[in-house]
This record gives sequence, C-alpha cells and structure tokens, in this order.
Amino acid sequence: MARPEQVLLLEPPQELKFRGPFTDVVTATLKLTNPTDRNVCFKVKTTAPRRYCVRPNSGIIDPGTSINVSVMLQPFDYDPNEKSKHKFMVQSMLAPRDMTDMEGVWKEAKPEELMDSKLRCAFEMPLENDKTTEHSVLAKSASASLDDGEVKKIMEECKQLQMEVQRLREENKQIREDDGLRKRKVPSLGAPHSNTIVTMSRDEGLSTRVLALCVLFFVIGAIIGKLVL
Repeated sequence: MARPEQVLLLEPPQELKFRGPFTDVVTATLKLTNPTDRNVCFKVKTTAPRRYCVRPNSGIIDPGTSINVSVMLQPFDYDPNEKSKHKFMVQSMLAPRDMTDMEGVWKEAKPEELMDSKLRCAFEMPLENDKTTEHSVLAKSASASLDDGEVKKIMEECKQLQMEVQRLREENKQIREDDGLRKRKVPSLGAPHSNTIVTMSRDEGLSTRVLALCVLFFVIGAIIGKLVL
C-alpha cells in the first residue's frame, strides 16, 4: 500500500541552503506548517547526523499552526569541488486523539500511516561582490544611525568652526594693518628696531594661521569620526 501524501507544508520545500563561510556554525531554518484540523507528530532525520544539530528534531504541531526548525551545520573545511550528498527527511503522522506517549506512538505506527518529505542540502560561498555590497550597506546603516540630535550637534560645531576661522582672519588682517602703520611711523634711524617689530608681527600672523588650520583639521576629524562610528 502506498504511503499517504505529506500533510505538512515545508518551507523551503525541496532544498536547504547553507551559506558560508563554514568556519563557524551555519544555520538554515525549515518552517513546518500544519494546515489540517488534527495534531500532527513530526520527526526530522538526516543522512549525516554528526554534521548537523537539529532543534527541535521532533514534536507535535497543533492544527493551523507552524513551527520553525533550526538546522545547524557544524564547521568544516569547505571544498567547492565537492558536491553535498547530505539529505534530510521530514517524517510525520496524524496524532491519535487519545495519544499519551509520543515515542510509543512512533514505535507502534504502521507504515501506511507515515508520511515523509525529503530535502537535499546545498552549500554556497558568498561572492566577493556580495561582500563588498554587504560592507557598503553596513557603512550606510552606520551613517543612517545618527539621530537628529547628533546631526544638529555636528551642524552647530561646523557653524562655530566657521565663526572661529572668520575671527582669526579678521585678527590676521588687523595685524597686517598694524604692521603697515608701524612701518610708516618708525623713523629710518630706528630701522633695526622696526625690522624686529615687523618680524614679530609676521610671526604672530603666521602663528594665527597655523592655529586656524589646526582647529580646522581637529574639528573636521572629529566630525568624520562621528559619521564613521
């Protein structure tokens, strides 16, 4: 006698995909749905029990509900030239209305009461383009994570920086004007003293410009650091 057709709905229906790298545990999810008006017992079996951890690997699904089964592939040395031969089988049966012991029910079940579905396994490694795209998405997500308060704070810092630069420019301009005024007022006999004053004024102007650049680089670095983090 042929076995009855599987009453559970499987998602995915035919293939479990595991996406590398496989240096750590990789998990695939199998969703089991019971569309009937009866309780359904299920078991999940595999041809490679040492390579996988399945939780839950058995249980009862109430009518009209679903359950997610986590299939965890253990770390291994991936060989792209080796095709996976691993398979899974979801076995099910309608639960007896007077069921008290699920293990006993499985032992006493008749072959014509059992239903099963088979799934193959597929291993995939992410492409280099996928890695680049993933990094780009993470970077955009980090930038988008800044809330309105942080953006406002950064804008205020930029505004203060612009005001500071403008103030330094005005001070530098005033120094140059004072420098020219001293050169006109100092007599020719005091030329050495005048040269000293001029040199000091130029040094002050240069120091001011260096300070402005330092402040500019520091604030810009702080802003970029916040956007990256």
